[in-house]
Amino acid sequence: MTGKSTEVSLHEWESPDYEPSLPVSEKSNPLTRDIDRAAANGIVGMLQACDTQMFQEEAAGATYQRLLSGQVVETLMEVAKRVELILILKDPQDSLVVLSGCGTSGRLAFLISSCFNRALRELNQSPVYSYIIAGGDRALLSSQEAPEDDPKLGMLSLKKVCEGKKQVLFIGISCGLSAPFVAGQLDFCLQHPEVYTPVLVGFNPTHQARDEPIPGCTFTFRSVAQMMQELGKSHKAFLLNPAVGPEAISGSSRMKGGSATKILLEVVLSAAHAAALQNTPITEKGVLQHMRAYEKTLDITYAQNEGITALMEAAGQSLRSGGRVCYLGWGSLAILGLIDASECKPTFGADYGDVRGFISGGYRELNNNEGPLISLGPNFCIAHEDFLHLVLPSLNDQDIVLLLYTHSDDVSEVATLAHRVRKKTSNLHAVYHHVDGDTAAAVQQDDINKLCLSSLKFTWLSPASGSLLHMQWELSTKLLLNGVSTGAHILKGKIYQNHMIDVQVTNRKLYRRAICLLQKLSGCPESQCEEALLKAVYRVDKLTVDITSSDINTHTHTARNRTKVVPLALVCLLTGCSLMEAESHLEQQPIVREAVEACLS
Repeated sequence: MTGKSTEVSLHEWESPDYEPSLPVSEKSNPLTRDIDRAAANGIVGMLQACDTQMFQEEAAGATYQRLLSGQVVETLMEVAKRVELILILKDPQDSLVVLSGCGTSGRLAFLISSCFNRALRELNQSPVYSYIIAGGDRALLSSQEAPEDDPKLGMLSLKKVCEGKKQVLFIGISCGLSAPFVAGQLDFCLQHPEVYTPVLVGFNPTHQARDEPIPGCTFTFRSVAQMMQELGKSHKAFLLNPAVGPEAISGSSRMKGGSATKILLEVVLSAAHAAALQNTPITEKGVLQHMRAYEKTLDITYAQNEGITALMEAAGQSLRSGGRVCYLGWGSLAILGLIDASECKPTFGADYGDVRGFISGGYRELNNNEGPLISLGPNFCIAHEDFLHLVLPSLNDQDIVLLLYTHSDDVSEVATLAHRVRKKTSNLHAVYHHVDGDTAAAVQQDDINKLCLSSLKFTWLSPASGSLLHMQWELSTKLLLNGVSTGAHILKGKIYQNHMIDVQVTNRKLYRRAICLLQKLSGCPESQCEEALLKAVYRVDKLTVDITSSDINTHTHTARNRTKVVPLALVCLLTGCSLMEAESHLEQQPIVREAVEACLS
């Protein structure tokens, strides 16, 4: 792609004529139209270009406000001041800051609230943050999409967490301004302004918020967002909804949506902590400096594009040959490994064993609300000891193992584990962060380097703030893992053009997304696409009255136990073949793009 065409593609999505029926978070990114045909180094380049869009300046007369827009920075400062007020209260037991979301948004709510509560405890301060994730703590480690559609469940979970509190700052995260679970919570806050101040974080403008009726409710997500926009004028509610551009893989909000969520919330909470605990005023300059530090994080991360490409190729080769990708991590980098692994099943239709994360210290280190979840099954066994018992015995060279750590972790423990893994597979790689000039762990690191096929070293300048550095390490690791797992699944054939073709249709959002995707790729009308989708869900060539008269919840419930629903529907639409014939085509050629091309040739 030439420099000029890249520049056009960078801004093409901003045109009102570009995929006008879709919100920004669901549009396809012009930069990645052929990502399914790209080699690993091309994929890394496209992901970098997409991530760079997060920090693009708002152009004069622009359609969308951006991450660095004046209005966004001003709102960040106002929300930070609300958090500061809670932090300086004499009786913190009366107040709470609640972060809530579904899927990736809920997992980041957990990660960020844990990080800032830890910072408070280290200063002998009472923790003030709480998190809510749709589906409860099991959703931290596995996809639980049905609860996302339940606004009443959202409201009840918020009431439970805030029982007895007199002042609550509620931060609801929904990247597409679409999750009914979060809409129910925001609506509840609006009904009780004497206690709750709501903040909405997402990445579509208000007029693109979902306007689909929510069963049993008088409100839609859009009506709630519009009410908050109105109340924002008097600072009774706050909207943080800059556009960050379409995702590299359409609708995969775990990527830029997740990164931008982390950036916005950490900027807010860091500014509040500095103001309340170090008497550092909340200023526009300070907020922008913090944002620019994250922009620099992108540069430092993608400067290692050759190393990232090699990891992506190795992970892709493992998945293609039926092997596994295992992340063995320490501290919060391990949590990012757990999060990335949990997202692969709903995003790519992967098996839960394809990409697994493990954390040193297990649930003790995770420190989640509900404690250990190992009774839920082997995919909830997340400690390094679990890896040694459940995975290591069958490990071979088709599997890839990534060690994720920093030089402030116990590097001798990393070396010990690396020795054990190396006895079973040579496909071992290290990803680590260290401060320039820090040689404390040099000997152990040399030992690890000799055991690993590759060692990806991220070197950072000594910072003014240790906490900021750690947040940069986290964002860098998130970008890398998202890139490796996405690229590996692209190389396995799980993407069609730049769409999640093998997405699971397990809630209303994903049901609607699947129909839109089938429309776009087949050119068929909406009704025909929905019919093909339902045939694939119910595995029938003719729909019965029972099926057509059922509601979406019934369809998504049935779809939970189905695989390759969207690929089957697409092959049927494009070729006119029966469901059985489509299944046969996909068995012979699991790469959907090639199966479709084979059918059409």
